[in-house]
Amino acid sequence: MFKALRQDRSESVARQQAFAHHAVPSSGAPAPVILAFPARDRIRPPLTLAEPLPPRFPRIEAWFSRANLAPDLAVDIGSGTWLRGLATLVTLTASAIALCPDFTAIDTASAMPLAAGQQDEYRSQAIAPLALGADSGRRMGLTPRVRPVAGLPERPTIQLVSTLGQGDTLTAMLERAGVAADQSAQVARLVATAAPDGTIAPGTPFDITLGKRPAAGSARALQSLNFRARFDLDLAVTASGGSLSLARRPIRVDETPLRIRGTVGPSLYRSARNAGAPVSAIQAYLQALDKYVSLESDLTAQDQFDMIVAYKRSARGERQTGDLLYAGVERGGKPTLQLLRWGKEGQMQAAGIISQPRSVALGMPVAGHITSTYGPRRHPILGFVRMHAGIDFGAAYGSPIYAVADGIVTFAGRHGGHGNYVRLQHAGGLGTGYGHMSRIAVADGTQVRAGQVIGFVGSTGLSTGPHLHFEAYRGGHTINPAGLAIAVRPQIDGPQRDAFKARLDALLRMASTRVDTPLGD
Repeated sequence: MFKALRQDRSESVARQQAFAHHAVPSSGAPAPVILAFPARDRIRPPLTLAEPLPPRFPRIEAWFSRANLAPDLAVDIGSGTWLRGLATLVTLTASAIALCPDFTAIDTASAMPLAAGQQDEYRSQAIAPLALGADSGRRMGLTPRVRPVAGLPERPTIQLVSTLGQGDTLTAMLERAGVAADQSAQVARLVATAAPDGTIAPGTPFDITLGKRPAAGSARALQSLNFRARFDLDLAVTASGGSLSLARRPIRVDETPLRIRGTVGPSLYRSARNAGAPVSAIQAYLQALDKYVSLESDLTAQDQFDMIVAYKRSARGERQTGDLLYAGVERGGKPTLQLLRWGKEGQMQAAGIISQPRSVALGMPVAGHITSTYGPRRHPILGFVRMHAGIDFGAAYGSPIYAVADGIVTFAGRHGGHGNYVRLQHAGGLGTGYGHMSRIAVADGTQVRAGQVIGFVGSTGLSTGPHLHFEAYRGGHTINPAGLAIAVRPQIDGPQRDAFKARLDALLRMASTRVDTPLGD
């Protein structure tokens, strides 16, 4: 202790001497007096966070810093440091697995044994979510005042809606709905007097009302049946006094055809849609015109399109569009082409060819591009030059192939290098052939129309890939199909010409020219 006091005293004297050495007194002034405070000088400043704590076990800490027990195992694989880190990983992992808690279920006391009636009583007084299947609150537990019911009363009537399926019959549909077989047959006979079998469209809904059962276990009795038999007719079957009766309820329908006109513009399809024409009518209009004019070169943006469509509007506000009845093109206010649906088959007949024949260009047999033209060429498989008696169209496998004109199928089957092959005979001694089909859709002797699908693109026979080989014949010899036209001769004889013209004039006068809103299909 005395040694520490002497050391503090010496440090204080040293500081006084250093202070006296730097202090220079003025002349005539007394020397400054310096007081020493040994207790204050012995107080050491506290440690801050910036100063490191002194090590408690310096040797152990130095060894851990050099050992590097957690090295990067992706570096120096196989070295001593790497093996030490692997040992550390395995040790920590094994310790974690060994010390993990047990998650086994805790044994609880067994449930109290309850009878069936006691279980119902507990369940009736419990609160549980209905979404989990709970039935709490639906019925109360059994009490002495509760007695079992011998039988539950049936609902006096049942109302349901049944739909007639594709290929379905009215009798089968009613039996599926719960009507007795004898009563279903009686209803079918009544309905057939107003709507014969096959005239009711599939998908028609039927409103059915069933009454009480005549006896336990038997089918319910039919009370009423209501449905839309046709666009202009509602039918109702009702039961009264043990018998069934049929009531017809006609619906007033305006069948004035709808006339849609407009300017062709940059796109005939878009112009017709903007004018309110349904898609089905536009497609029929384009197909009808394509047999007589070229839609790309013969029509101009200033031409006027004119079409008349069968149209029905009921008193209930429902609308129904039908077939295309008339297709026309006008230029400068004068019609250049007039087509009228005529005959039993409903073909579009041109008014301008009643008195004289007219040549019409053949349509495209497939939606594709020409890959090889008519003439001599080196065969891609045989390797030598020979005559290519047709035009090849490149198209995707399975693309539909169409008849270029009306005709009769004279051959349909396998035909040497042509593979699956179809040949058609047209008017004027012209014939066409279609080769390398994947599948054939017609048979020998079949009457086909222009644009009808006769097969599908394939690669049968001598072929390097899916395409259509299209040929044309005249007098039994092949000719170049490019630019080929067929003569369309009059199909209406003398006595029918006046009726054709009268029908055309009456249709143009009767058709309405106003479209309020675009129509659907």
